[in-house]
Amino acid sequence: MNAPFKTDSLPEWRLDDLYADRSDPRIEADLKQAAQVNRQLCGLEGELLAARGDAGKLAALLDQGIGLYEQVTELLYGAGAYASLAASVARDDPAWAKFEADLRTRASQIAAESLFFTLEINQLEDAEIEAALAASESVARWRPWIRRVRLSRPHELSPELERLLIDRGPAVANWSRLFDETLATLTAQVGDDYLTLSETLNRLSDPDQTRRQEAAEGLAEALAQRENILALCLNTLAFEKQVEDRWRSYPDPAASRHLANEVDADAVEALEAAVVESYEAVSHRYYRLKAKAMGLPVLNHWDRNAPLVTSQPKTYGWDEAREMVLGSFQALAPKFADTAQTFFAQPWIDARPRPGKQSGAYSHPVAANRHPYVFMNYMGERRDVLTLAHELGHAVHQTLCAPLGTLLADTPLTLAETASIFGEGLVFEQLLAKASPAEKRSLLAGKIEDGLNTVVRQIAFHRFERRFHDARQEGELAPEEIGGLWLEVMGESLGPAVVLNEGYEHYWAYVSHFVHAPFYVYAYAFGDLLVRALMEKRREDPEGFAPLYEELLAAGGTKTYVEALAPFGLNPREKAFWAAGMKQMERLVDEFEALV
Repeated sequence: MNAPFKTDSLPEWRLDDLYADRSDPRIEADLKQAAQVNRQLCGLEGELLAARGDAGKLAALLDQGIGLYEQVTELLYGAGAYASLAASVARDDPAWAKFEADLRTRASQIAAESLFFTLEINQLEDAEIEAALAASESVARWRPWIRRVRLSRPHELSPELERLLIDRGPAVANWSRLFDETLATLTAQVGDDYLTLSETLNRLSDPDQTRRQEAAEGLAEALAQRENILALCLNTLAFEKQVEDRWRSYPDPAASRHLANEVDADAVEALEAAVVESYEAVSHRYYRLKAKAMGLPVLNHWDRNAPLVTSQPKTYGWDEAREMVLGSFQALAPKFADTAQTFFAQPWIDARPRPGKQSGAYSHPVAANRHPYVFMNYMGERRDVLTLAHELGHAVHQTLCAPLGTLLADTPLTLAETASIFGEGLVFEQLLAKASPAEKRSLLAGKIEDGLNTVVRQIAFHRFERRFHDARQEGELAPEEIGGLWLEVMGESLGPAVVLNEGYEHYWAYVSHFVHAPFYVYAYAFGDLLVRALMEKRREDPEGFAPLYEELLAAGGTKTYVEALAPFGLNPREKAFWAAGMKQMERLVDEFEALV
């Protein structure tokens, strides 16, 4: 890592709020209870269709059935979350891998028995659903969930085919598991050191150019050695998706993600167009300026996130990071800080990097009747402080909407990223306010680079996925073909001031989103530009903003992104909305140019 920073005392979570260990009898008890409640739900098979002429009876059956469905979901989510959380810090332990895979299979088998329920809801006509919702206030609360279920109505298959896909799902998921385990055991030789993936990526922002280059070349070599496996995982899962999309009549590979996010394809295309049109004015220009500031004709790709000063960057101890995050959340509203404080007071955060722990960061919501857990690899860098704020933003959001219950709290990705990116923005404001004049240029550069990584880079990732999935229609892509697409889209986004040196063609291989959640990545850009608009609203009226923002978070998945943003006077369906966010980034580059 860049600076002497001790990670031994960083927090590790305890999962006993879920289960004590793999042999905890409560796991088996919860799975049996899930199966029992699911059998009650299965007793309703055929009843919804039989009651379609009686709005009152249909309403009662819907209310009963959805309540049972939620109970099953919460029991399965709790057990599944435990397996996933425990395995994520032990990717080098075959016993945990087996436990996670076996539990996933059992949960899938239980859930498959009640597959009829959502299919039967979607056999009802709109008028029949509306009559039932009007007949009962109790069932009317489920309207947002029913709306989301019915979005998939045009793409559903026969019950037999839907069951087949569920039954084979755990086997398909093993490709993701292989991808994760391959990266978790990756060790890159960097100079005289042997580093994990997280440590190697961290060294790419080292102030010493030689150390950055060693890290970049070491990572390229390590990925190249594993690229055949990683490419096989990506190709296989893309083909699986291709087959399912064809059977479901999705018009393009991203359509199922748009549906899950409840966004129009046109809105995503407008977002992409606005970002791409800003490449020259924002990312290309910034990297030219950064090269000038560093006294270089161009930047090597390992210079992209380099600090502007060659001295060791400031590191932030865990206690300091905690106080910064809590102070920033307190300035927004005490409730946000109080909620976040709970995660520090309880063993609900795992921050210590260690062998076998996978890279990345997340906040796992588990289920609405449990609390979330925060996962990250904290190394004391400024970006780690911002990552902590990001994930705690998620955790606060997940906590605030938990009273809705698991089904209604489930938030589309486009809105789920709002609180997390907002949390980052609040902490950055505090960092900037405390900075000396000499530090402000570096902080401004960091802010721009964070925006580029969240917006421009993620849209480039999105464009890479689109080109890869389009090409995969014609057959499997060799690693060098995947690398060629990667160089093409990244070169477009970074511009001529950044040299994509030999070895960079392998870097697609560590981006786990491509395997775990195809077309997830645009949600980061979506969320970032939404947050820029929301932060403008906060500046206009800080006191009036906080309660509206709390309502947005507490609404979970009960509102679409258009409905959620209407109280702020924002319309994300318009291209101009996204272009305005990019203009804000352009103004930051203007400020940076004045300091170069």
